[in-house]
This record gives sequence, structure tokens and C-alpha cells, in this order.
Amino acid sequence: MPKSNEFVDYLLELLEPFGQVTARAMFGGYGIYHNQLMFGLVADDMLYLKVDNINRKEFEERKLQPFVYVKQGKAMKMSYYQVPEEAMDNSDETCRWAELTYSAALRGQRNKTKKKK
Repeated sequence: MPKSNEFVDYLLELLEPFGQVTARAMFGGYGIYHNQLMFGLVADDMLYLKVDNINRKEFEERKLQPFVYVKQGKAMKMSYYQVPEEAMDNSDETCRWAELTYSAALRGQRNKTKKKK
């Protein structure tokens, strides 16, 4: 049985209109998936969403912070940025951001597939 987290349960409830979204425990946090593709992560009760060169500007213009972890004493920045705080109070807004970032995850998946060929 996966461990429960009230924040993740709340997040999944907000994302219900987006379609089937699941959470999987990983590395002390959670991966957030839609159609079995990870487009978000939760760490320390904060939602971070997938960015790429197409949608990163929208996050940076709002001065949202990237997810950073420490590996062997060095800060490692990932391609996930904080969701705007106001989006966490409104299901429509949360789903809008989810759609924006799920598209980035799809583009990343297509790029990985092209590189394998």
C-alpha cells in the first residue's frame, strides 16, 4: 500500500478534471503522472511542474523557482519549476498549468524517442 500524503491527495483532487492523474512515491517525494508520463513532482509539500524551452519563459517571468537537489555537495537544477501559489487554490488554474506542462513532458518523450532511432 503506497504511503499517504495529505498534500498529494489534495493535489490529485484538484487535478481530477484534467483526467486520470496518479502519484508514485519516489526519493522521499512523489512523481505526478498523467497517462503514465511524469509531468510533475512533489517535494516538501511543493508542486513542481515540467518545463522545457517552450514553456520555461512563463515560469521565469513569474519568478518561480526550479526544483534543486544536492548531489555530492553540488546543487543540481532539474527541469521542473514551482507551480504558482494561486494555482493551488483553484482546480481550473491547476489543470491549466498541468496541461501546459504535460505538453512539455510529451515533447521530451518524443525527443527521447527520436534520439533512440
